[in-house]
Amino acid sequence: MGWTDERVELLKKLWQDGLSASQIAKQLGGVTRNAVIGKVHRLGLSGRAAPSKPQRTVFKAPRPARPVAAAPSAPRRIAEPVSSAPAPSPVRYVDESPGTATVLTLGAHMCKWPIGDPSLDSFTFCGRRSEENGPYCHEHATVAYQPAQAKKKSGAAELARSLRRYI
Repeated sequence: MGWTDERVELLKKLWQDGLSASQIAKQLGGVTRNAVIGKVHRLGLSGRAAPSKPQRTVFKAPRPARPVAAAPSAPRRIAEPVSSAPAPSPVRYVDESPGTATVLTLGAHMCKWPIGDPSLDSFTFCGRRSEENGPYCHEHATVAYQPAQAKKKSGAAELARSLRRYI
């Protein structure tokens, strides 16, 4: 649908009234929001009587802290001791002597572990035979792929602490 003189005048009026481009497009019918924006730009309509502003959110003051409840009359059950987290596996040291492969000599079944600074001429790759279906040799694969840590079993104290957030 084209921009007739009537539609242009209605567009100017609605724009000056402060309607958004989407609202104007709905009232005009047959045009998109982007078409309205383009026409407003071409007509040079910059000022508005009342620019559209998004509503500011009203922030509520934080609720006051709950009063501490009196101690329950029934004896409390002692929580089971939480076992300490298992010690992290020791970091394995892999000898990082200069490798035997460069970018040009690196093959499909060679370890692609980078050794050194890539910006230096002495940069190489490990070059040893890689593990089956992997880019690294056995030693570098143990460094690169750490086993998943077992989830910490939460005790009663941890459960009570996490539930307090929702109460």
